[in-house]
Amino acid sequence: MTLDILTAPTLEGVTHGFFGRRGGASSGIFEGLNCGGGSSDQAAIVALNRDRAADAMGVPPERLLTVHQVHSARAVILDDVPAEKPKADAIVTATPGLAIAVLTADCQPVLFADREAGVVGAAHAGWRGAVDGVLEATVEAMIEAGARREAIRAVIGPTISQANYEVGQEFFERFHDEDPATARFFVNGADGKYLFDLPGYGLMRLRGAGIAAAEWTRHCTYADPERFYSYRRATHRGEADYGRLLSAIRL
Repeated sequence: MTLDILTAPTLEGVTHGFFGRRGGASSGIFEGLNCGGGSSDQAAIVALNRDRAADAMGVPPERLLTVHQVHSARAVILDDVPAEKPKADAIVTATPGLAIAVLTADCQPVLFADREAGVVGAAHAGWRGAVDGVLEATVEAMIEAGARREAIRAVIGPTISQANYEVGQEFFERFHDEDPATARFFVNGADGKYLFDLPGYGLMRLRGAGIAAAEWTRHCTYADPERFYSYRRATHRGEADYGRLLSAIRL
């Protein structure tokens, strides 16, 4: 089956893709293109899925780079294949032919590019990473690698939408206590809960970083089980595990 790869006009001219779950070799609850080595899926099958993604990106499998994601605000600059995966949640490179990627299953995958300077970035931004500044850290790492802030463009890929992201009072208060203006990213839900606009918050942080452009593809991971994996949907269904979506970019 052909892979399902979303691209964005904002990143036109740079090879990139937000991969959906279609076209992979995994089966069962992981059916599709599960690229998460941290899942309980068969390691050989995950490797095969990653090989297919690397092929679609036009690089050898060993040059499709991911990191050991820890919900941090750390961004690393890579100019070659590292000896081991660094603990970080964003990657930046100015090396042609090196594809950098992040894994998500509701969190925001964010791809960045300054095409003129030849610098790209990829960030995994859940609510914690976004609050702590992973998006801004990615921009700063890109500038360190030679990008110009005013030329950087960013796209948030498939992530959980506000309609499906129910949170509690403590979650709301954490945001509100840090910045009361963030109340606009919450609406009232059922039973005293709130619904949180994660991509809206991400866009606010990106635009606040002073970059050229930022957009969301407007795809919800939770709402489309045929196309995307979702941690929260798997939890609500009582499933033992869940697949991870890969989002990648290269020069």
